[in-house]
Amino acid sequence: MKYVLAIALLVLLAAALLLVWRMTDHRADTGEMDRLRALQPASPDRFSKAMIADLPEPAQRYFTFAIAENTPLFTVAQIEMTGQFSIGSKDAPNYMDMQATQVLAAPDGFVWKMSGGTGAMRMSGSDSGRWTRFWLTGIAPVARFGGDADHARSAFGRYAAEAAFWTPAAILPGPHVTWEPVDANTARYTMTHKDMTQTVDLLLNAQGQPVKVVFQRWSNANAEGIHRLQPFGGFLSDFRQVDGFRVPFHVEAGNHFGTEDYFPFFIADVTRVSFPTPD
Repeated sequence: MKYVLAIALLVLLAAALLLVWRMTDHRADTGEMDRLRALQPASPDRFSKAMIADLPEPAQRYFTFAIAENTPLFTVAQIEMTGQFSIGSKDAPNYMDMQATQVLAAPDGFVWKMSGGTGAMRMSGSDSGRWTRFWLTGIAPVARFGGDADHARSAFGRYAAEAAFWTPAAILPGPHVTWEPVDANTARYTMTHKDMTQTVDLLLNAQGQPVKVVFQRWSNANAEGIHRLQPFGGFLSDFRQVDGFRVPFHVEAGNHFGTEDYFPFFIADVTRVSFPTPD
């Protein structure tokens, strides 16, 4: 009986420690989201075509499509979404339904906080510029990494590209962003932050809507499991007006974009985009 009681106490102690660990993650998510929201400019400039007059024509076409004249240039967005997330491979994607909230504040960072799956495969957790960590059924840590240069560089690629989706004001020419010509339907920008640099190509239609996004991402999503530059990208659609910005409400993206190994591991249908203002 004593052994049974001791085992039960150990199980309860382990459960309590895991709960504290999980709550610590929640607090870190909330704290990082709050930090990023606080980066929103309190009195932003307003968009004018004069700001883009010196850019290559495709870049001008993109901004004219994405930002209405006189729109306040908010650079931090909060995105609510549903969709599917793959934890498998192209041959067996094993998609799970997911719901997520993201705070995006390029070039400083992002947090994507999600939950998805069902039953014993219920997953939750977050991805950010500082960490990736997910839990199974809320009690078992199944992925925890980050805090190193490889993770930071890979994450930077993600949110530098997503700025073109949901925060067009964040990629206007300035200290962190430059634009260069490519061809008649490609708008190319390079974002820099601290010691990180990411170049992104937007493939545009005649109206300036980005239909594809392509870039070389630092990633270990390959058969060898080693970090290297490899193509990443996706498709954007269902653009809608939100507070003067025209943003996509459907996104599909994945590794090895443009190759036979590509499949969209991330399929999102946005339910709300907002631009939180400082308190």
